Amino acid sequence: MNNRISIGGRIADVAGPGGWRRTLIYQRDLLRELVLREMRMQYKHSFMGFAWSLLNPLMHLLVFYFIFRVVLTLDMQRFSSHVFIGLLSWEWLQGGLTQAANAITGNRELVRRPGFNLAILPIVTNITRMMDFIFSLPVLMVILLIEHAHFGPRLLLLPFLMALQFLLILGFSYLVASTNVLFRDTQHLLAVILRLFFFLTPIFYEASMLPDRYGSLYRINPMVAMVEAYRAVLMGDRPLNWGSLLWPALLAIFMCVTGYAIFRRVNYRFVEEL
Repeated sequence: MNNRISIGGRIADVAGPGGWRRTLIYQRDLLRELVLREMRMQYKHSFMGFAWSLLNPLMHLLVFYFIFRVVLTLDMQRFSSHVFIGLLSWEWLQGGLTQAANAITGNRELVRRPGFNLAILPIVTNITRMMDFIFSLPVLMVILLIEHAHFGPRLLLLPFLMALQFLLILGFSYLVASTNVLFRDTQHLLAVILRLFFFLTPIFYEASMLPDRYGSLYRINPMVAMVEAYRAVLMGDRPLNWGSLLWPALLAIFMCVTGYAIFRRVNYRFVEEL
């Protein structure tokens, strides 16, 4: 079996001497090169390039601002910060899962390469969308400053929330990536589900606005707790409910284990299905 692959113009031999350390270095370099390739391909032949990852949530913010502040005159403090935080976290989820659906079907040449670790592909798509989230943070900070958000030590918890969301998306990404190879309708069904859950996530409204009788059912959506936690950390004008993060954390662990197990179980069929 050929265990040699080109990484950034170099040929890496993962079966050569050096043991686990050489393998880890190889996987790290491979992951970096694939992420860079994914980011270049995402905006290939685009004049504005990475700016599109920022313009999309900004344009949504302008539309929501017009509807809920001008037309319906919704009374909410720091409305722009409130909506932009929700949009950025949602765009990461939506983009990560949408790209994950094509992680296998869109990389036929890598899937057919002997010895290639297919499990790295959903990780690549997730990191790519996380980078869009990170690139948008400076603009978010400007909006927060304009609206006089209360910055404090809780900002240090932002990497923790990002890591939790990364694991949550990754678990579902393995499931989506494997099922879309076997059932191509998965990507279309995913688009419908994401569109519905967009309105079931408190992006342009507060979760507290819902009647109490719907509260438990509503919070099955793990992004409810995630968006509220992001706002508590970044805006500093509300308490951070650690208990609400237990459900997203448990779901993230469960989906990472289950999704990866399903992915490993069916990946032998990927080459023949492609």
